[in-house]
Amino acid sequence: MDEAVVDAETVAAYQRDGVACVRALLSPEEVERARRAIQVVLDEPSPLAQVASNADDPGAFTEDFCRWQEVPEIEALARRSRAPQVAAVLMGSASVRLYHDHVLVKEGGTRQRTPWHQDQPYYNVSGRGVSAWIPVDPVPLAGCLETLAATHLGPWLMPRTFLAGEAKWFPEGSLGELPDIDADRAAFDIRSFDMQPGDAIFFDFLTVHGAPGFPFAGRRRVLSLRYLSEEARHSPRRWRTSPSFDGLDAELADGAPMAHRLFPVVWPAS
Repeated sequence: MDEAVVDAETVAAYQRDGVACVRALLSPEEVERARRAIQVVLDEPSPLAQVASNADDPGAFTEDFCRWQEVPEIEALARRSRAPQVAAVLMGSASVRLYHDHVLVKEGGTRQRTPWHQDQPYYNVSGRGVSAWIPVDPVPLAGCLETLAATHLGPWLMPRTFLAGEAKWFPEGSLGELPDIDADRAAFDIRSFDMQPGDAIFFDFLTVHGAPGFPFAGRRRVLSLRYLSEEARHSPRRWRTSPSFDGLDAELADGAPMAHRLFPVVWPAS
């Protein structure tokens, strides 16, 4: 594993804080490929696609998941960009699997905030994983993903639906609640960055994160690639996960490695 793919300071920051910014992760050509891929996803939404903003929002927040098998540009970026190798180095994992891709688009003027949350409680895996949040448009600090440093150390916090705030995944009271971060932002170590197309924020599945609306004239188009460490294991839930991966529990036992066609090894490259 070539640790020179990211410098030692970035690796140390990620391991300490659960988040790190990697500049120019994608080349200009790869950024163009990601833009084309996102447009395909918007033009041909999957059954998992959703508008995660209210009907009266002057903008719109659109999401879609798990398109790499249908959109060749996403598969190419997930497998052959620097992203999987950087994920391996940051996690200190000899190999990584692709977990899924996630397209997130906030149109200019969108008010809807992405609420603070951890990704891990929504998932059907245990063990370390990392997300690479990669914008293909310039993203000013006021419109960027925000993370809370060191929250990757735990504990798990209650996942809720973004618009209604319902506890659909864990019973009420079974996990601690997120603090009211926005009520006293100065009390928290919030990390965000001015981003250029192709830059990436890597963050642990347990890192608490959220994002403001996008009160700007342009769009905020993001391709997020999610990767699993070699220690990740299947953890079937009694509830519908996000993404759901319906039927997977019939093919992978509880506690089994994620050795399945849906989660190919992408580093080392084959």
